[in-house]
Amino acid sequence: MSPSLFAEKTEAILAEISRVIDGKPDAVRSALVTLLAEGHLLIEDVPGVGKTMLARALAATIDATVHRIQFTPDLLPGDVTGVSVFNPAEREFEFKPGAVFANIVIADEINRSSPKTQSALLEAMEEGQVTADGHTYALPDPFLVVATQNPLEMEGTYALPEAQRDRFMMRISMGYPDAAAEAQMLRERDIANPLAAISPVVDEGQVRELIAWSRRVHVSPPIEQYAVSLAQATRAHPDLRLGASPRATLQLVRAAKVWAALDGRAFVIPDDISALLLPVFTHRLIPTRVTNARGRSGTDTVVSILERLIGTVPVPLPRT
Repeated sequence: MSPSLFAEKTEAILAEISRVIDGKPDAVRSALVTLLAEGHLLIEDVPGVGKTMLARALAATIDATVHRIQFTPDLLPGDVTGVSVFNPAEREFEFKPGAVFANIVIADEINRSSPKTQSALLEAMEEGQVTADGHTYALPDPFLVVATQNPLEMEGTYALPEAQRDRFMMRISMGYPDAAAEAQMLRERDIANPLAAISPVVDEGQVRELIAWSRRVHVSPPIEQYAVSLAQATRAHPDLRLGASPRATLQLVRAAKVWAALDGRAFVIPDDISALLLPVFTHRLIPTRVTNARGRSGTDTVVSILERLIGTVPVPLPRT
């Protein structure tokens, strides 16, 4: 994998997804960063703004296995991970893999299933494996979960527990399209499904090569300390009941490596860290009850706190 080939493949992926997702370059880039940083992506927004479309468009650009799970209140954990079924011919139980056994798993409306079913993804997302009846089964490599959820104020939803949210590298929102993009959507999608026009530009082997290239991006000790200082500042902040976990710091640096590689750099700079701080940290932090009682939503409060921390935590300066 050369720098030119890395740029060619990543630009092709971004271009293909942008054919379907108009006017949302930040969301498209975040999805690619999560894939190459070996994380998982949570897309949270109101219905109808293209959450599932983004997940399906990303999957369509890769020649790999893709499974979609529609999470509902009656979905069982075995439907996700798989179950052991008795084989009368062999007189023994054999494992039937569930929908999670794919390179890309689209967990649609994940917060509509019970916490028990949501927890079926915990081991898979963290360790890339599934344990059933005392046996461990490895998941395909690469492995990415792209989950969508509606806001928690919607009826019939279950809030994701902290352990589940912490396993998502990023949480992003799509937002409404601008007037021009929405008008173009009306013209194009009335004729054909735009997903049908997307063709795979990489296969799973090439994705592994892209991931390996991103891993080699250099992170200097001052940049590492900058990421750690931001995480520690959230843990000591008086308006936060739960700060960023060490997993959050690790994933922030991993995502920053990919962000730098997409910009054509072989090293991470402080701007890479600050650019990713909100999508990587926001969904992991919990404000105090007193802070929530001031009339702002929890997400708005956390975003405001993180924006202030970016301005107060010392930024490492280049050596002269």
